[in-house]
Amino acid sequence: MESRCLSSKATPPPFVIPIFIAHQGCPHQCLFCNQRRITGVVEGLVGPREVEETIRTQLAWPRRYPAAPVQVAFYGGSFTGLARERQEELLGAVQPFLAAGQVQELRLSTRPDYVTPEIAGFLREYGVRIVELGAQSLDDRVLAASGRGHTVAQVRTAVACLKEAGLLVGLQLMLGLPGESTAMALASARQAVALEPDLVRLYPCLVVSGSPLAELYRQGRYQPLGLPQAVALAGRLWVIFKAHRIAVVRMGLQPSVSLEKAVLAGPYHPAFGELVLSRLFFKKVRAALFARLPQQPHRLCLARADESIYRGRGNGNVKRLAALGLLEGVETVFSASQPRQTVLLTPLVP
Repeated sequence: MESRCLSSKATPPPFVIPIFIAHQGCPHQCLFCNQRRITGVVEGLVGPREVEETIRTQLAWPRRYPAAPVQVAFYGGSFTGLARERQEELLGAVQPFLAAGQVQELRLSTRPDYVTPEIAGFLREYGVRIVELGAQSLDDRVLAASGRGHTVAQVRTAVACLKEAGLLVGLQLMLGLPGESTAMALASARQAVALEPDLVRLYPCLVVSGSPLAELYRQGRYQPLGLPQAVALAGRLWVIFKAHRIAVVRMGLQPSVSLEKAVLAGPYHPAFGELVLSRLFFKKVRAALFARLPQQPHRLCLARADESIYRGRGNGNVKRLAALGLLEGVETVFSASQPRQTVLLTPLVP
């Protein structure tokens, strides 16, 4: 039996206006990378005019949350690796919108070895609020095997520079890189926690056509994680960051037609993050139901926003709980007022 509660207001997410600068600013070739195939964007086309047009166009779109802050985000390249003149042009194109209050935040991503105190100060002057670092791993052996071209020490230095400038810091970590074991991935996560980032993104390593990793895969010299293995590992990292109150803002690459055509192998799923959260939530609900008094009716109260991860793909989680006999005598309630990813189980009084 399922019942529902009345809706309530929640803090809306920012309205993100993405600007793709695919592979611009990065002359380095990592084993796993073929940026144009991932984003589907041809490099060399983005300039101030395109930035302005994109912002104006998307500001005119109807929004689900009109009061949400507007964030312009430069994706896909190593922004601070661009020539300074190019950086000034692109950031400068956003300034009128910041000054007018039409845009509230500016975000970009870059490599750890492309950050210095001077660069961090420059970004702050142009109104950048969040800088995400493509760390990928915090193990020098994995970084070397993946051809990253930077070290763990450079990640730490970059984080310190950005924080000193008063910027928020994000770390991007990739799971299943060449030479990485489960223990090494978990150790990377713990090292990342020690750096106290403001947010984290987790991406499974995929074999993309046209990348050096694709050739290693064809030669049998690299084997990507399977989807269940990647989901389980991402879940373990999520738990580590959650325990330290570090937001994991995304798990898995943004799905696109270009990406789906380019993936040769690896744990790709368009709803990868949903799979991770669903697995974790199933375990939490199962533990709570196992602990209840047997044969006594209970109410299982969950956040309405968690309904999809509670049910799982094809209602699979519910079917598994039912097969275990854990839903007998249980009334499931989805509440709009309950905090997400919490489980409340109370006896039903006759």
